[in-house]
Parts: sequence; C-alpha cells; structure tokens
Amino acid sequence: MLSKASSYSSVRVPSLDAPNSESSYLSIAEIMEGKTLVPSSMSQVLEELTMAQDSEDSFFIADVAQIAEQHKIWVSELPRIHPHFAVKSNPDPVMIKMLANLGTGFDCASKTEIKLVLDAGVSPDRIIYAHPCKPTSHLVYARQNRVSLMTFDNRNELYKIKAHYPDAKIVLRISTDDSNSLCRLSLKFGASMDSVQELIETAHELDLDLVGVSFHVGSGCNDDTAFTKALMDSRKVFDLAAKSGYKLSLLDIGGGFPSPKQKSGVEFKTIASNIRSVLDDLFPVSENIRIISEPGRFFSSSPFSLAVNITSKRQINSPASFMYYINDGVYGSFNCIMFDHQVVFPEPLVVNGSFIHHPESISSPTFQSSIWGPTCDSIDCVVSDTQLPEFFVGDWILFQNMGAYTGSAASKFNGFDASPVYYYNSSS
Repeated sequence: MLSKASSYSSVRVPSLDAPNSESSYLSIAEIMEGKTLVPSSMSQVLEELTMAQDSEDSFFIADVAQIAEQHKIWVSELPRIHPHFAVKSNPDPVMIKMLANLGTGFDCASKTEIKLVLDAGVSPDRIIYAHPCKPTSHLVYARQNRVSLMTFDNRNELYKIKAHYPDAKIVLRISTDDSNSLCRLSLKFGASMDSVQELIETAHELDLDLVGVSFHVGSGCNDDTAFTKALMDSRKVFDLAAKSGYKLSLLDIGGGFPSPKQKSGVEFKTIASNIRSVLDDLFPVSENIRIISEPGRFFSSSPFSLAVNITSKRQINSPASFMYYINDGVYGSFNCIMFDHQVVFPEPLVVNGSFIHHPESISSPTFQSSIWGPTCDSIDCVVSDTQLPEFFVGDWILFQNMGAYTGSAASKFNGFDASPVYYYNSSS
C-alpha cells in the first residue's frame, strides 16, 4: 500500500490482462497486492466497466481522491477535533488503510471491527471501543489487544468492566436530543442526565479510570444546532466529575455529520461552524482537553457510487410506464433504504446500449418508472416512482453517494452476491 493518500496522483498500474499497461481502476485484491492507480475520471472508469464484453454484475466504484478530500475538509473546518472513523458505516479495507495513513483514529463497536483496524497496522491507542454495552468476550479481546478507551452508559457495564478490564479508560456516554436525525441512537444508548451523578460515584467506588464524556446526536443529523445542547450537558458532566475527584481529559462528540453529496438537509460547514463556536465557549483551548469524534457517512458515503444492470423489463401500457428489475436491491446494497432511511436517486448510465457521458444532456422522453431488486420478495423495491428515459435489458443505472451503510449491511438473500468494489483516483 502507498504510505500517503497524495501518492495516488501520478503512479503507474499494471493491469492483470496486459502486464505492462496502465489501468484506470483496480480491484481490492490488486490494491492489497500493492498495485497502484493512475489518474482517471468517474466517467472513464464507468464506461470501461459497463461496456466490457459480457459485463452484467452490479459493482461499486470508489474514488480514493474523494476520501483524501473529505479528510482535508474535516481538518480545515474542525481543526480541534480528531476524527475517529466509524467503521460500521463501511468497513472497506482500502478506505481504512487510507484514513489510517492520513492519521485518523477509529470508532469500533465489536471484536471484528477492532481486529480489522488492528490488522491495518493501526495502534490500539488510536481506537475507541464505542459501544456502551459490550459482550464480555469482546471486552476481553479489547484488553488482550490493549484497546483501553471505551464507552459505557449504565452501572452493570461498570461492574463488567471492573471484572474483565479494570485498567480500561472509560468514557461516560450521555443521551441527547436526536429527534431530527435519520437514526435515533439515544433511543437505545446514553445515560440520562439524572443518572450521571450515580454513575460517576459508582465508577469512583470501583476505582475505575473515568477519563471523559461522549454523546451521539444520531446518524444523519439534520439539525445544525443539535450539538449545542449535547455540549452544554457534557460541560455539566465535566463539572460534576470534578466534584468527585475526576479531572476529565477527553470529549467525544460522536457522529451525525452529513455527506457532502446529500440532496437536502443541513450542510457540514454549517454544523462545523456551530460546533467551533460552542466549543470555544464551553471547552476553551486553555483547558487542554482532547476532543475526538466518530464520523461515518461523512467519510464513507460520497466516494462510493453503485452501478446496476437492468436484467429484466416490464411494460405497462395504460398509461405508458415501465418496471425495471436490477441485480442489486434492498436485501443487498440498497438495505440503506430500509435501515438508514435513505432516498436514492437513479441516473441513466447506459441507455439502449450507449454509454451516457452527460446524463443531464439526454433529450429522450421520460416515462413513469419503478426500479426493483432481484429477489423474489415484493418488498424489494428500490425506487417506487420516478421519471426515466426508456431502458432496455442490459442497460445500466448509476446511484451516487452510496458508500455509507450499504455494502456493510448487505446480505446474500436468494443467493445474490454482494456488489464488488473497484477503486479509481480522480486526482490529477
């Protein structure tokens, strides 16, 4: 692997078919073998993959330059906050390796995620085990691998940690108002402010090393002020802990940061501006508090696009409309529709056998259309009603912004395999 993301810019890559030729994209196996990428465009890669002879299987393409760009944006907008990538959003090994090389930490929620990150060469002190309710065997694995920083939100978890990892550095996760987020995590996790004092006292009685406070405003936050109340509550916890003899040194502001390609909702820069202002007021630099976060979709969503093939077509004549059947669906990559409350947007990619370089320039008439996944279940509907030009069997549709909570939760229901990933580098 390359040591720096910027190294992807101007290097040569031998392809598998022609040993001395360059390739505009690589598979994960080729990347892990150490092969390198030459600069190429999304359009170029998509045309090569979709127009290849006998090409039919759906696939992701991932732009490594976009991963690096997201990190650059984060550092620019939130320089005080060290991001710990939420592996659950997309445990892609190439992205994990790139983010590791860029210096990020990692938010892991299970033994398997911890192992994945450690195997990428990340040191244990760059991981937060951010699951407040851990299986004992996973907690023991964390101890055996020196992953000491972890969250909790209840007394029973404190007793478990005392029994199995008494030297852990524990972080109290508090609940927040996440009513304006796509996924409301405080319905399941987070201590109420009424219980905070008791938990601090219990940690003190058990002689546990309470080092900080965490919260999560919910995945896919649509409220630019959601962090304000949570940061105010965190300040209260810092002050309560001080009265019990703890000098807290860490603040974890969780995730909820949007993708730059989302079609609607509050923008990241607006959220970041509010966070900077509140942090400077409640947690000034002079206090020397380490501040981290757990962004997932912010890093993983926009670099990935999904191309699907139309395997079947059904025409309804009154009025003229079409049902298209594709080779990925809600049991696969589009599970984000069910579990992550996402709305996906189809774009014409290959129409009547011709690759479309600029979908916005298509002059063909559009028809009422629906898009269905490959399984035998009628719930497997990707898009129920949209306007599209007429497609034919063998044509392709593109869905952008598809890296978060897609492949990570895909199943093989009905025997349909997960869509593979091909990597390219759009940087010149």
